[in-house]
Amino acid sequence: MSPKEEESAIRVTATSPVHMSGKSEARIIGSAVAGVSELALFHPVDTVAKRLMSTETQVVILNSPAQTAANLNSAIFRNSAAESIGGKAMSLFPGIGYGAVYKILQRVYKFGGQPVVLDIMTKRYGADFDERFGHKTGHTLLSATSGSIIGIGEVVLLPLDALKVKAQTSPEQLHGRGVIDIFAKEGFGLYRGAGLTVMRNAPGSFALFGGNTAAKTFMGVGEDGNRATWAQDAIASCVGATASISVAQPLDVIKTRIQNRPFDSPESGRQILKRLIENEGVGGLFKGLTPKLLVVGPKLVFSFTIAQHLIGYFEQMKRQS
Repeated sequence: MSPKEEESAIRVTATSPVHMSGKSEARIIGSAVAGVSELALFHPVDTVAKRLMSTETQVVILNSPAQTAANLNSAIFRNSAAESIGGKAMSLFPGIGYGAVYKILQRVYKFGGQPVVLDIMTKRYGADFDERFGHKTGHTLLSATSGSIIGIGEVVLLPLDALKVKAQTSPEQLHGRGVIDIFAKEGFGLYRGAGLTVMRNAPGSFALFGGNTAAKTFMGVGEDGNRATWAQDAIASCVGATASISVAQPLDVIKTRIQNRPFDSPESGRQILKRLIENEGVGGLFKGLTPKLLVVGPKLVFSFTIAQHLIGYFEQMKRQS
């Protein structure tokens, strides 16, 4: 092959689209299974977290455990606070229809899409990152950056997330209204808080995928082509999830409060932040962080672990077939 032909071939390789027949199928299946599994097991947990974040009064009273318990009961179970254990448990399943559509689409997009973006970025910028940061750090930064890009694009699904949050925290806003009616009348109002969501998702996804990759690199996963075990995927997912939740929590609190506002009474993130600082102090930005790490953390670890392991498993099957 002549030098000119080689140069032409390199140019075509660099600019040609990435073909992912087997890989893309594996990523979609693995991510979808993760989304369905997460929804089935953790929707009530998500409802608890959203209700705690949307509660604008002080919940924990340090010198009064009884009052704290009463506040938690009221904040979590709302109108079902006085019902039986069964009634309280059932009250944690509002919005599961919106949640099903949102969660499956989100997991397929996020967990299935990030490897695609990472493949593209590695082909185009991998050598530059390796030269500047070293191979291990460069790969971690590429993984984190591709995750951040995917996180920003996730804002497209914001209307479904907003309806899920309203159903979980303020179901009266949706009472008697169908999905078509809501989308027709509210339109782009369902994207309220989109800017804040981007600001939350970019660093959150950067930390999720960056922390996950850093942990796997530390454990030696990927060296000599070895695939991660369930335990290694779980540990790496735990590191990424903890970093992501901690980084995104302040903006997540504001985002949740924007989304649970009535359709006809919107409020900007700046107004919510100002009132939060005045009434609850800076600590209000981290309201729900501890229970979120304890209960939402495992949810993210669970789905991320399943997605990564199944994607790897299905990709291996495709290569062997």
